[in-house]
Amino acid sequence: MIRSLWTAASGMNSTQRYFDTIANNLANVNTVGYRQVRAEFEDLLYAHRKLAGTPATDETVRPLDVSVGHGSRVAATQRIFNQGIIKASDSPVDIAIRGEGFFRVEMPNGEYAYTRNGAFKIDANKQIVTAQGFRLSPEIILPENINLEKDLIVTRDGKVNVRINDDITGVGQIELFRFVNPAGLKALGENVYQETQASGEAIQGSPEDDKGMGTLYQRFLEYSNVNMAKEMVNMIVANRAYEFNSRAIQTSDSMLNTAVNIKR
Repeated sequence: MIRSLWTAASGMNSTQRYFDTIANNLANVNTVGYRQVRAEFEDLLYAHRKLAGTPATDETVRPLDVSVGHGSRVAATQRIFNQGIIKASDSPVDIAIRGEGFFRVEMPNGEYAYTRNGAFKIDANKQIVTAQGFRLSPEIILPENINLEKDLIVTRDGKVNVRINDDITGVGQIELFRFVNPAGLKALGENVYQETQASGEAIQGSPEDDKGMGTLYQRFLEYSNVNMAKEMVNMIVANRAYEFNSRAIQTSDSMLNTAVNIKR
């Protein structure tokens, strides 16, 4: 009975982590470029009273073991990098990716980070940056005195062109990056991820090339890939699991109380 208390408590703790993950997904349902996170569980160590395969008689062995588990815990939180919903936008510097690629941005400390958030801005130096001021890399600087609404053209293969005096002039190329294991990227917040040993090194390429980077769409944004209906169902399941584990604690406590109050 004492073991069941701790086992049920571990179930409540892991369910709480599950619920935290669901709440974060729902909180970011409208976050541009957000990727759904899935909590994965594992069972804890087992106490083996009798092992399968040990001798039962001189001629037979035990076909089954006698073991008791000690609950569960969160083994991993996996980020799911399937395609999010792409919606039209009014800004000429909003760019969506359809495919596996990431934009690369330069952080204030000089390190690179990667993002699916294509809601770019133009800073005072005419550079393309994120809302946090992280500069797109390779950097792209636009000419002075252009009308962004009419003169900025971003093609599906990443070429950035501007219209000057009815002439189309190239000012840069947007490169995309992908990873062998994008789920291994480290989330830094602010819609950016950092390369890790688990993700592998970034593979650079141009949109619409043969490396599967994807295609760019100007005046579109890719939103979260969170499925609200699925997350609501998961939330109900998590709530019920938490309730069942709490009842297991109450029942174990009641049984323990009965055992303590047994009178000879």
